[in-house]
Amino acid sequence: MRRKWGLSVRTKLALSYAGLVLVAGALLLAVVWYFLLRYVPMRAAIIPSGDPSVNNLFIPGRDDLWDAFAPRASGALVFLLILGLAGGWLLAGRMLAPLRQIQAATHTAMDGTLSHRVALKGRRDEFRDLADSFDEMLERLEAHVAEQRRFAANASHELRTPLAISQTLLEVGRNDPDRNVDDLLDRLHTVNVRAIDLTEALLMLSRAEQKSFTSEPVDLSLLLDEAAETLLPLAEKRGVSVRTYGRVASAVGSRALMLQLTTNLLHNAVIHNLPENGLVWVRTESTSGNVELIVENTGETLAPELVSTLTEPFQRGTDRVRSDHAGAGLGLAIVKSIVQAHSGTLTVTARPDGGLRVSAVLPGGAAG
Repeated sequence: MRRKWGLSVRTKLALSYAGLVLVAGALLLAVVWYFLLRYVPMRAAIIPSGDPSVNNLFIPGRDDLWDAFAPRASGALVFLLILGLAGGWLLAGRMLAPLRQIQAATHTAMDGTLSHRVALKGRRDEFRDLADSFDEMLERLEAHVAEQRRFAANASHELRTPLAISQTLLEVGRNDPDRNVDDLLDRLHTVNVRAIDLTEALLMLSRAEQKSFTSEPVDLSLLLDEAAETLLPLAEKRGVSVRTYGRVASAVGSRALMLQLTTNLLHNAVIHNLPENGLVWVRTESTSGNVELIVENTGETLAPELVSTLTEPFQRGTDRVRSDHAGAGLGLAIVKSIVQAHSGTLTVTARPDGGLRVSAVLPGGAAG
């Protein structure tokens, strides 16, 4: 946006300081002049001394006093004006120095360098609060940009993998005269389904992060029953028992996203479980104005450093890579984004006996 050039803030402050000093000085001189006039006659007077050897007594009038006072008062006002301008210019420069540092940091950030910080020293005041807020914004922005770049690189890698596999299968099939067409089609179908699932997961993650949804009252216990019914065949196939304890837990948000949240957590708990006789416990609770969805499952004992990375995009545990349902690596990342989009908190911890405990806490609301 182009703006017409005007007076700088420093110039305006200097003029304000000079004007204030000039007005204060003029007011002081006016007060002095007013009280002096009370004791001075209107006209000058000469009182004879009566003694030829002694000069007559001269009493000046107001005109005489004005002739003597005005030049010196004018000189004093000019001095005050110069002093106000010079002092105001120096003081304004000193006061505005932090703004110049913030401006320099802004231009540095505009050039793409987000690691720079203002880092103003000294005691807290308005300028330092502004600088600290700006530094905090830069820190968050730098982390967000780094996360987006890492996400883009991972997404490109994940999307490139099924495409490369498809190309390889097609080339092998074309160069092999004894190829099995049905087997080739089955393998291409599997790769294509994985690519579609990954694309849909990316779209869901983007939708959650942009918060582009309409809020409505949602009962998480009903969504839990729906997700459990949908995933029951998968759980039976893998020999996993799902135990649900759904109490009424009313929240406000997107029903579609909350259903995705519940489904992802339950699917994750079923897939990453024991090879046989696995268990999943799911329950909803409503306390202190919040609602909580808790999902626990049996499984391998996980290290804390691994658990802390599971909600990052495209992060998988070692067992996930070997699984026939490895997924896109976005399940818990989508859950985290959905929870954050609804102003909630997500906690993932390792169970002492193996497996995970995932807790999603959302603000409560009136069910419709």
